Order: sequence, then C-alpha cells, then structure tokens
Amino acid sequence: MQQSFFQMALVVKEYDEAITFYTQKLKFELLEDTPLSPTKRWVRVAPKGNSGASILLARAKNKEEASRIGNQTGGRVFLFMHTDNLNRDYEHLKKENIQIVREPSTHEYGKVLVFADLYGNLWDLIEPISPNSPS
Repeated sequence: MQQSFFQMALVVKEYDEAITFYTQKLKFELLEDTPLSPTKRWVRVAPKGNSGASILLARAKNKEEASRIGNQTGGRVFLFMHTDNLNRDYEHLKKENIQIVREPSTHEYGKVLVFADLYGNLWDLIEPISPNSPS
C-alpha cells in the first residue's frame, strides 16, 4: 500500500482575508479558488515551490466551526513548515508585521521560530540541519 498526505483544512473567518494573508504576507501561491455555491468556495494555498501538501482554506459555516478559528489545536503549534533560510524568512515575517511568538533558536534538528497566522494559529518555521553540514 502506498499513501501520502496531500491536503489539510484550515478553518478561517473569510476567504478573501485569508487569501490575502497567505498570498501577500506569507508569499504562498493561490492554487485554486473555485466557487461551489453562492457562499462556499474551494480555496487552496501552498508555499511557493511546494511539492507536498496544500492547505484548504475552509470558511466557518456555523458557531461550532467558528469557535475553532485560530485555535484548532488547543494552543499548540499547529503547522510545521521547512525553509532553506530561516534568517531571511524571519526578516520577512518581521517586515510584514507577523507576530513572532518565539524568536529563532538553534536545536539539534536545526533552527526554528514560532509565528502566528492572522487568526492566531501557531506555526513552526524550521531550517533543518543539512545532512552535509559539519557537526
């Protein structure tokens, strides 16, 4: 059997504000924005150059779903993203006024920082240690 993870849903308040944040602030690509009904759209985003999973921006349709916006994991880091240059991306996040929750630090697996998206969901941004790096 062969399986792979290709997409996850992220509950958002409004499609357009979420698209703006992810495509303009984080520089993600808008992969798809397809109207399904007058109130529902199929909206997918992913980091540029990404060959893995995408994020489905799913607008909350009721109070129960809306209660999860920004806190889909009970306050824990929700999403993990690799970068090839943490320092460059850290400067970009600061320039875009994106909330840095934990400043960059170095660990045995690489450099990491934590930031919050427009709703407060926490992300780990990780520059993994290259297998070719000197020990």
